[in-house]
Amino acid sequence: MKVLSAGIHFHPGSPSIPTTAVHTTPLGYDRDDLPVGASLPLPASVELTDRLSQCGDIEVAFHGKLGDTLLALSAVRALTEWIGLHSDPPTVRATGPHAELISRCGLVTQNPATPSNGHRVVIGDRLGIEVRQAEAATALVCDPAAPPCWSSGGRAHPDLPARHYLALERRLGVRLPGTAPFAPTLTDRSSGLVEQLRIAGWLSGLTIAAITATSWPERKDYTVQRFIEVTERIAHARGTPTQLLLIGGQNGGIHAAAESPAHCVQVLRLDGVSAVHLADLFPHCDLVVGNDTGLTHLAGLARRPDGAGPPVIGLYARHSHSKWRTGQPHHHAVATDLSDRMHQGDLCPVRDGLSANADMHMEAITPASLAQLCSDLLDGSR
Repeated sequence: MKVLSAGIHFHPGSPSIPTTAVHTTPLGYDRDDLPVGASLPLPASVELTDRLSQCGDIEVAFHGKLGDTLLALSAVRALTEWIGLHSDPPTVRATGPHAELISRCGLVTQNPATPSNGHRVVIGDRLGIEVRQAEAATALVCDPAAPPCWSSGGRAHPDLPARHYLALERRLGVRLPGTAPFAPTLTDRSSGLVEQLRIAGWLSGLTIAAITATSWPERKDYTVQRFIEVTERIAHARGTPTQLLLIGGQNGGIHAAAESPAHCVQVLRLDGVSAVHLADLFPHCDLVVGNDTGLTHLAGLARRPDGAGPPVIGLYARHSHSKWRTGQPHHHAVATDLSDRMHQGDLCPVRDGLSANADMHMEAITPASLAQLCSDLLDGSR
C-alpha cells in the first residue's frame, strides 16, 4: 500500500495480504500442502456431490448485475474442474443477458440451443436461478454477500473470485486445480469496434479509457470533469498527444467532443456500448481507470488473444477495494480511508447498515495524485 494523499491509498494488484491484517474466516486447510484431487480435511456435501456426479449439462444463468456476474465466474470454473476430476467433462452452456460475454471465458462448450443428455445443473445468481431452474435441475446460487474472506497458510483471499471458488471447493471436499487469480479471463474476439475506431483515427497514440458509468452517481462517481483533468495532466507531464475514451452506461452512441489543444487531448464519448464490444476495446487501450462498477471489472478481465491487457485502476470511496476487484495482478485500486476500513473488517456499508462518513466521497481522490499514479503505471514503475 502507498499513501497518495491524505486519506487516499494505492493498492497494487494481487497483493499478498497476511491474515493478521484483515478479518478472515479460516479455510480449514492449507491448499499448498494438498495435491490436486486430494480429499480435504473437511466433509464434503454428500447431497451436492451425489447430484453433481450425475451431471451431464451445466447451464450458466446470470441475469443480474454485470460486475457480480463476472466475479462469480470463478464458481463456474470450480464446478467444471470438480466434474472433470471425476468424470467426462460436461456440456457447459450460457443463457441470459450475459451469455455472449460469458462464452468468452473459455468455460462454455456448447450452444444453449442444443443441451446434452444427463442431469442438469444450473449455476448463477438468484434471478437467473428463478428464471431457469426446473424440477430436474440442481441449483447453485452465487451470492456476492455470502462467501467470507477466506484465509489459509497465513494469507487472506479477499477478492470475490477467490471467495466464490474456495467456498465451492470446501463444499465439494476436494482440492481443485485453480490457483490465484481464480477469475477466468475474457478473450477479445474482434467485434469490429476496434477497427472502426482505428479507421476514424482513434487508438493511434497514448489512449486512456475512463469508465464514467456508475450505479450510484452521488456516492461512486469520479465525474467526467475529473477524468478529463487527470488526462490533461498526464498529457502535459508526458508531452505527448493523448486520446481519452469516456465510457458511459447510458444509451447515446458515439460522440466526438472538442479537442483540447493546450494539452494535446482528444475526447471521445462512448455511451451505451455493449459489454461485448467493450471487452474487445479495453485490451487495446494503454490504461483504464474507472468508477467502482461492472465495466471496470470487465476491463480487469478483458484480454487480447496473446493474453495481454493494460493496467486497470478502480476508484473506491465506499466499498472494500479488495473484495470488489478481479484479483488480477494488473487490476489496482485507489481507495479512501473508508474503503480501507471496509476491507480490513470485511464489511459492506449497505449490508451492514453503516452510516455515511465524510471521507467516503470521490472528490477526496485529487486529479493531481491520480494523474501521477497513472503516469507511473504507464512508465511501468509501479
